[in-house]
Amino acid sequence: MLKEQLGTHTWSSGELAHANSVPRVRAFRESVALYLFAAVVLGWVCAAFAVELSPSSSATQVCIDTPLSITFNQTPQVGTSGVTRVFQSDGTLVDAIDLADPNSRKRIIGGAVSDNGTPHLFNYFPVIVTGNTAAIYLHRQLDYGQAYYVTIDPGVLVDGEGFAGISDPHAWRFSTKLSAPAQGTAQVAVATDGTGDFCTVQGAIDFIPPGNAQAVNVNVRKGTYTELVYVVPTKPFITVHGEDRDRTIVQYPNNNTLNSSNPSTDTANRCIQQRIPNGPDFFNCWRAMFGVEASDFSLENITLHNTTPLGGSQAEAFRGNNDRILLNRVNLLSFQDTLRLQTSGFVTNSYVEGDVDFMWGTGAAFFQASEFTALHSAEWYTQVRNPQTNHGFVYVGNRFTRAAGVSDNSYYLSRIEPLRFPFSEVVFINNAMDMHIIPVGWELDPKPATTCAQAPSIHFWEYHSTDLDGNAVDTSQRLSCSRQITDGEAAQYSDPAFVLAGWVPNTVNATPATVAPGRTPGPVAPGTIVAVNWSAPTGHSAQDFIGLYRVGDPDAALLLPKFTTAGTTGAVNFTMPSAPGQYEFRYFVPPSKTRVASSNIITVVPR
Repeated sequence: MLKEQLGTHTWSSGELAHANSVPRVRAFRESVALYLFAAVVLGWVCAAFAVELSPSSSATQVCIDTPLSITFNQTPQVGTSGVTRVFQSDGTLVDAIDLADPNSRKRIIGGAVSDNGTPHLFNYFPVIVTGNTAAIYLHRQLDYGQAYYVTIDPGVLVDGEGFAGISDPHAWRFSTKLSAPAQGTAQVAVATDGTGDFCTVQGAIDFIPPGNAQAVNVNVRKGTYTELVYVVPTKPFITVHGEDRDRTIVQYPNNNTLNSSNPSTDTANRCIQQRIPNGPDFFNCWRAMFGVEASDFSLENITLHNTTPLGGSQAEAFRGNNDRILLNRVNLLSFQDTLRLQTSGFVTNSYVEGDVDFMWGTGAAFFQASEFTALHSAEWYTQVRNPQTNHGFVYVGNRFTRAAGVSDNSYYLSRIEPLRFPFSEVVFINNAMDMHIIPVGWELDPKPATTCAQAPSIHFWEYHSTDLDGNAVDTSQRLSCSRQITDGEAAQYSDPAFVLAGWVPNTVNATPATVAPGRTPGPVAPGTIVAVNWSAPTGHSAQDFIGLYRVGDPDAALLLPKFTTAGTTGAVNFTMPSAPGQYEFRYFVPPSKTRVASSNIITVVPR
């Protein structure tokens, strides 16, 4: 009997005959059969042009959402003409990027649609050069279980050695993973090197079906992901969790110049969920680097960087446009409009930087134990446009800092146009502020014509603000229609359930007691006191407890428990063990001792 060895399985002639009728297996066989020939051709390509291809030629098990990349021995330039084509192994064209065609710079992302149901096309950069590597981003995902080849016209990429493109259909061939993760899976992995289920965050989001009704964790491994991300309203209950907060980075230069639409001339691309009817919400929803239209979305332990340069227009790193958005241990980086929250949002133990109105939206939002850094003088931290029907932005126990070069008395806490947004509410409670905050604190626009008489319903409120050393801030020169609130009001607004219409997520985070919260804490010595702050829903049991664990140990291997209180937020102190290692804190709910949250890692190192 004729037999052929493929991989670790020996195939009979009968099996081979059947396999050749199965497209996925046939594609796999074709990629194996071409392996040696492709390797020879690739060796010639690399020798002639000093390039490295990714996916490598003859690679198997490639992500269906993989970018294509070519690395040169010098920095290439993106041309103005030429076509990159992707074919199935039988010669069927599946995608083409024509640099001379403006329509090739548009693509659907995440199934986004306008308010009238029209598919929305994002403007994007089909080729991006970083260092010596040119990454090519296709218009669509590939299919599972298929073999592909790529050709590139001369002129698509230009380098000093005369890169002439790739015309041989055998030079750059690869095959994709045979199948998607099982439907209904609650965990999917994303990795830039292809070892996960997907190579992009958007690829993982796209895998989750519309109408999703279960919690799904998208676990993103360390790496830099250059992509736009968009989550449609029909995909709630998603958590995107980074492996390493500072080394798991999603980045893209999206902004109002690249992706905006004018509602009077571009009615097909109005936003699907407006929070200010007939207002600016009609057209400015597409410019965020990471946009979420779904409810019950969590982002944890990750960095989002909108790489739009200074002066490049409004450029949100994150935009949340539905209820119950949690941002926990995240870094958000941009200049103008870094963070936008349109409905209920909870931000804890995070870092946000920017310059103009870099936290804004229609609210409500609650911020705690975080740091907000002003990058330039003469700007504003917030602009909050909440209606009368919900609260605005409330900040409790945060730090408001500045970058080098930001001068004293140069930065406002907030601004608003009261004739357009008469119910703006911004409340600062027990926050520490550097000396860059201008004595008047708040601004009414347009100035100088707008006065407090035109802002009777504005809540520019403050309570026990200090400098970074804990000394009380002089508020005697604050805007006359702002005010210092009472102890009772401060207690009420310090409860996230009051601000967020009853919603409070479970969170737990750890920071050395001598370090201000917000950024990623560094290693600590044995015996260090660590403050563990937590949040929990209204009515939770005072028998809820937080446990200290070694990272990786089962829940049964508890080192030390401490009970919470019955409040919605609180903190307890732990003394770190003497044994070096990595530790974390876990929040449990009785009587089943269900784990509902885990903290960041605290690393104990020898003295």
